[in-house]
Amino acid sequence: MRLHIIARGKIGRSAEAELVERYMKRISWPTHITELPDRGGKLPELPSHARRVVLDEKGKQLTSMQFADILRDWRDDGVRETAFMIGAADGFDNEVRQGADLLIAYGKATWPHMIARAMLAEQLWRATSIIAGHPYHREG
Repeated sequence: MRLHIIARGKIGRSAEAELVERYMKRISWPTHITELPDRGGKLPELPSHARRVVLDEKGKQLTSMQFADILRDWRDDGVRETAFMIGAADGFDNEVRQGADLLIAYGKATWPHMIARAMLAEQLWRATSIIAGHPYHREG
């Protein structure tokens, strides 16, 4: 299954960009990142069978194991792509949120979208490692 991050804002050359790159390189599944301007710019067309995950402050707070289980289930059900959408300061409109298969949040705090992108990249790496049976992740 392809993991596709669609993010508002250009990450450029930054500490966050280095983190994102570091984790994305470790993921054994196919990955892709699409950057959009902070405002405007149309979301890319996604295949009808793709799953859509929106990072949103009102989303579910999942453990890494729960997140891995969702990705594993989707993969095993034949889903070929999952798009993870990260908005700019104002997030996404109701239409995008309502069209999502899953809303997730990284706690109750508000995170800058560049840090959220790094956190997502790490969680994608961790989830795919869990699915592969890698011993790195341990439940506490």
